[in-house]
Amino acid sequence: MKYYNLKNRQETVNFKTATIKSQGSQKGLFFPEMIPQFDEEFIQNLHLYSDEEIAFRCMKDFIGDEIPAEVLKNIAAETISFDIPLKKINERISVLELFHGPTLAFKDVGARFMSCCLSYFLKDQDKKVTVLVATSGDTGGAVAHGFYNVPGINVVILYPKNRISAVQEKQLTALGGNISALEVNGNFDDCQNLVKQAFSDESINSELFLTSANSINIARWLPQQIYYLLALKQWKQHENQDPVISVPSGNFGNICAGLLTYFRGLPAEQFIAACNENDIVSDYLNTHQYHPKKAVATLSNAMDVGDPSNFTRILELFEHQFDSLKSMISGYSIDDASTLETIKEVYEKYGYILDPHSAIAFASLEHYLDENPGKKGFILGTAHPVKFPEAVEKAAHITTEVPEALHALMKKEKKTVEIHADFEELKRFLLK
Repeated sequence: MKYYNLKNRQETVNFKTATIKSQGSQKGLFFPEMIPQFDEEFIQNLHLYSDEEIAFRCMKDFIGDEIPAEVLKNIAAETISFDIPLKKINERISVLELFHGPTLAFKDVGARFMSCCLSYFLKDQDKKVTVLVATSGDTGGAVAHGFYNVPGINVVILYPKNRISAVQEKQLTALGGNISALEVNGNFDDCQNLVKQAFSDESINSELFLTSANSINIARWLPQQIYYLLALKQWKQHENQDPVISVPSGNFGNICAGLLTYFRGLPAEQFIAACNENDIVSDYLNTHQYHPKKAVATLSNAMDVGDPSNFTRILELFEHQFDSLKSMISGYSIDDASTLETIKEVYEKYGYILDPHSAIAFASLEHYLDENPGKKGFILGTAHPVKFPEAVEKAAHITTEVPEALHALMKKEKKTVEIHADFEELKRFLLK
């Protein structure tokens, strides 16, 4: 499998190079030259396959012989070595719980897969590698945990000051060791732009072996397909219609992976881009006009993105045909007040606790199902509610119990370096 640069189609690389480089020239994202199709027998009989076999089959065509099959099978098994259950909330809506991994967020899947691939590719590399990543909340913790104490790799995480939850902040600032956290006076888009600038800076790249663990990296983006297959495996055990899939959407890597899985043969009725007040894509779906905006802070902070990087991959999937894209993706924008109301109502009616991101997915799916009677679907539960205790307590007047795994972490000291949204400051830190 080859991958081409969306901003320079003549630039093609293999999976290893795309994983290590993260992005191509002109800050372009890599995209697969072909979309490998699932065997119909495989999709129809998912229940006959183990989760590990499903994960392996999902990924093997994108990697070819660059990683030996037995090694890839181990990586796939490690990637999903925790529960990913599909649970019914009510008769119309289920939730795929993606928060049972080590950092209690869906990013654990992609971060674990990428860290394993990168470790394999760089095992004989004598130059130290720097993983540079921007986070709006959950990516940082997942990447920090995935790469913690991996020999030969340093991790530098940029996050927006005062815009992530206390649990999220501890997960990326308290580990120490080979993990460094930069607290940026700005928003997520500022952090993401700094990372992209670093990859385009010749002086940095001449000194450092730089790679990224954001969803701009194909090794972070592609494995998110796996849990859509695991969801379908469970869905087909109790439903006989194709699901409507509602995805909390910020940088659009997650829903893009789902759409890629659909193009490969995953049956789905519709995808919903569930957005908060950063409604750039939902506006686009209504107006056919794409206008990036300055991100505004919301309760669903991991979705506070004003110019989502992965939307260009979605456009490529649909060959830039607006009508085709609009027929498969519905967009909704849910404000903070409605987010809190959804958390409250779902808890009171069904005894289920949603985090703010999952609440936006629930509210969006509920709107769609009300407009399209007779259909059913599931949301992606992207984070454990304990990561957002203030929102949950304000909405439902309950205190979420901190899992045992977080007790020791929350007692650790926060270690950060504060910088402005200034590239020269980042450059000085990286080259010190």
